[in-house]
Amino acid sequence: MNNDAQYIDSAAVLTALVGTLAPGAHLVTRRQGYIHHGIYAGNGEVIHYVGFKGLLRCGPVEKTTLADFSNGYGLSVETSTAARYIGVEIVRRATSRLGENDYHLLTNNCEHFCTWCLSGQGRSQQVETLMTRPWRAVRAILSILFATPARAAA
Repeated sequence: MNNDAQYIDSAAVLTALVGTLAPGAHLVTRRQGYIHHGIYAGNGEVIHYVGFKGLLRCGPVEKTTLADFSNGYGLSVETSTAARYIGVEIVRRATSRLGENDYHLLTNNCEHFCTWCLSGQGRSQQVETLMTRPWRAVRAILSILFATPARAAA
């Protein structure tokens, strides 16, 4: 995740942010043990791979609100991904995969989805980093599988 990005965690700021986000922006939110990725679709909506919804249950690519995507964890705009596509083309690519239900933590997760939308190549820097640090990978997987219920909005 780009460390220079402003991390937004206030509901009021999220509401104000809707008017300034460009469709196709790569959004990230720091969750417990990992970073979740999505594509801003415009009108306060985000397209993302739901991923794990609890122990061994995975969800599809879906469109949700900005507030539901951030889930009380705040968010920032990722600017470090090399984009081949821009704006509405990124959103079109993301929209083309709505309903896809082929999530795989190591080969087809939310970051793979977003980098594919932006560049045409699904990659996950998180997975690549975790694979070089096996114990960190185990901790991250356990925190995803046994995550506490969604945080209440501040």
